[in-house]
This record gives sequence, structure tokens and C-alpha cells, in this order.
Amino acid sequence: MKTWAVYFEQPMPYRQTAELQERLVAARLREEIPDTILFLEHLPVITLGRRGRDRHLLASRKQLEKKGIALELAPRGGDVTYHGPGQLVIYPILRLRPSDSGAHGYLYNLEEIALRTARDFNVRAYRRPGMNGVWCDRGKIAAIGFRLQHWISSHGMSFNVNTDLGGFENIVACGLVGESVASLETILGTDCPPLPHVRRSMCRHAAEVLDRKLETIPPARLRRTLDLIQNGGRRRSQSVPQPPASLQLLRS
Repeated sequence: MKTWAVYFEQPMPYRQTAELQERLVAARLREEIPDTILFLEHLPVITLGRRGRDRHLLASRKQLEKKGIALELAPRGGDVTYHGPGQLVIYPILRLRPSDSGAHGYLYNLEEIALRTARDFNVRAYRRPGMNGVWCDRGKIAAIGFRLQHWISSHGMSFNVNTDLGGFENIVACGLVGESVASLETILGTDCPPLPHVRRSMCRHAAEVLDRKLETIPPARLRRTLDLIQNGGRRRSQSVPQPPASLQLLRS
């Protein structure tokens, strides 16, 4: 079965995508949809993961509102991060397989997707021992925070393309004191590729690294499918094997 790749062309509110992921996870658990990967941008928002600390917020909610930045709690791993237009976010809703090597293997795979994407644009990117995510010489370029429920993944990874890094000045990104944040634009300047080009590269590498065959479908088809499911128009395609106890992994 092919994995759906869904491109959202306009930046989306964080809460809307969190609710969409909840519906997708529930449908994937019941085998009503195939594995699905969302590719999108967010409207300006700061999210606090399960390990998020208020002390890593450098601005009050009122100050953030004046700047047009929302503040949301996120049911994912990790600490605090910023999302905004110009940052490519991927949310894979996948049933992890033995070949995915569990939670640690999945984390490695998300990092690998970011590494290969950066290298497509001649940016030297790398892992750092003991730290999650992907780095370059100017700072952290990709952050990871995901969740597993009965081995179904949600949330995922953000990759800075040409986002306004000023949003990160309101936080201690991922709780890493003294660490900088980078983007393709800060590294490449006017040679920075348009976000759709980066998305195309990341989609190709996601297919390779996650070993899935991707089929691009429009958001409208995804929503219609979920509405049909909600209204009883589609039945479970096969029985769902009972996995081990629910696991939630918190990363950043």
C-alpha cells in the first residue's frame, strides 16, 4: 500500500494541525487509512512539548500576542520551539515496522531525512553526540519532537528554510542554552531555494529513508476521506494487531 504525501500550500494554525493529526492517528490505528505524511508550514507559534519548561520562554503570553505569535502546548516530545512561515514541517502518521528499528531508529531516520535534504543544497549538516536534531556550522537547522501511540507516529520534524529566525529570540530553543539556530537562508543567502523545492527534496528522501512509496494527494481528498470515516462510509480494511502497551517518546 502506498503512503499518502499531503502538501498544504498555506501556513496553518498549529492547533488545527494538532487536531488533524489526532484524527489521522485514530484512523490509522483502525487501518482505515494508509501511512500518511503531512508537509506544511505553520503560522507563527511557540509550542511547549512534554518536557517544556516555562523558564525557557523569554516573553510573556501577552508580549507574544503583540508580536502575533501564538503559544500552544504540544503532545509531543521535546522542550520548546518556534514554528513560522518559511519553516518546512513534516508530520508522519506511520505504523512503525520492525525495519524501522523502534523509536531510536525512527529518530535516526528523521535526522537522516534532514541531513540528506540539507546536502541537496550544498549545506554541510551533521548530528551532534548526545543531542537530537540536525546541525550545521551556524547552528541547529532541524528540530525533532514526535509521539508514538501503539507504534503509530505523529508530530515529527521542522526544518528551517527561509523563516524569520527572530521568532526564536523569544525562547531558549529546545532548552539548549547558548546554542544558535540556523536556516538555509542564513547559510546560502540569495541562493536559498524556494520552500517548494526543499519540500520536493525532503519528500524524495522521506520515501527513501522510511522505505515507503509515496503518492501525493491534495488536502481536500484527505479531509473527504476522514469525513467519510467519521460518517461511517468506510470500514476497517483489516484487523489491527494488538501492539505492546502504548508508548510515548519525547524528543527535541
